Amino acid sequence: MPLDIECRTALHLSKSQYAEEVEVITPDNYRMMLLIRLFETEAERQYKAANIGGYCHLSSGQEAVSVGALLPLEREDILITGYRCHGFALARGLSADAVMAELFGREHGCAGGRGGSMHLLDTDYNFYGGWGIVAGQLPIATGLALGLRQQSKQQAVLCELGDGAVNMGAWHESLNLASLWNLPIVFLVVNNEYGMGTAVSRASAEPEIHKRASAYKMPGQRVDGDDLAAVYQASKQLLQDAREHGQPAVLEAVTYRYRGHSVADAGLSYRTKEEITKRQNRDPLKIVRAQLIDAGHTEEALRQLENKVEEEVKAAVQHAKDDSSPPLGELAVGMYASGSNKQFERMLPGSPYGEEDLIFKGGLGE
Repeated sequence: MPLDIECRTALHLSKSQYAEEVEVITPDNYRMMLLIRLFETEAERQYKAANIGGYCHLSSGQEAVSVGALLPLEREDILITGYRCHGFALARGLSADAVMAELFGREHGCAGGRGGSMHLLDTDYNFYGGWGIVAGQLPIATGLALGLRQQSKQQAVLCELGDGAVNMGAWHESLNLASLWNLPIVFLVVNNEYGMGTAVSRASAEPEIHKRASAYKMPGQRVDGDDLAAVYQASKQLLQDAREHGQPAVLEAVTYRYRGHSVADAGLSYRTKEEITKRQNRDPLKIVRAQLIDAGHTEEALRQLENKVEEEVKAAVQHAKDDSSPPLGELAVGMYASGSNKQFERMLPGSPYGEEDLIFKGGLGE
């Protein structure tokens, strides 16, 4: 059965494109979306049980963006994100075990237990984080794109950010340089309609964020972020243009987060339960599941897949609980470059407790 045409609000597809779109609705992609949803639900549970420290930002409801935008990424393409990064890490290929262990601060977490929820990282997958400072990842992503251009590599950078980051200076600086230097980068704005607790319309003079791209002479596109196929098609084309022509772009995916800004936020002081319920009627998981049923996949087959994903998440939690904490002597690995003792020794009088033993006496700066 054809997909709901009304879902594809930002795309006008040819027949050949439409055929490719249908292929995006697969059990594998549904499985990844479900893995992200169940992972986030369990992460909230473990956070409230005090097994996860620091901050924890969930992406429940945004799964079509995480999966659809990353499907066209090639192995050598680079991904960099903001701090709502669990779903992107999983969609990039990191295991649920490695991500959950990182949330628990364990030795075998994807960042060695030293990053936590907001700073997931695995360069083996060309995933460069996970950045906690709002818009802090944009200049870094722009620099990575410059590196690709300088090395004449036909690859691209996908830089994810939230709608709350588009009013920061780093946004303007990064888009300006990307356009001036024809850098291969796509800025993926996940517009979940609220920057922390403020509606986009109250914080942005131009709430249709994709239109801002025109100020920097680059393409801007808005897409229904609850439509997996629509996100995929838009991301695929813009990434291809970035790789082949050095064309930077802005892709705005309009979606919704079902939970609060963070686990500490109930999300009800600035929006109503009725609003949340209404948006959940457009749940991307329910949409894809219904499309799979319409395409001939059986209820029994999908239920078996769902049971396997549930077990995968349970196993990830148990793996994290059983894993050990990072060795104390390795907590400062990577803090300073080799041979930089002299450069930083003047900072010792005001350094945090234990830094001298961990870094200088431990030989990590030798």
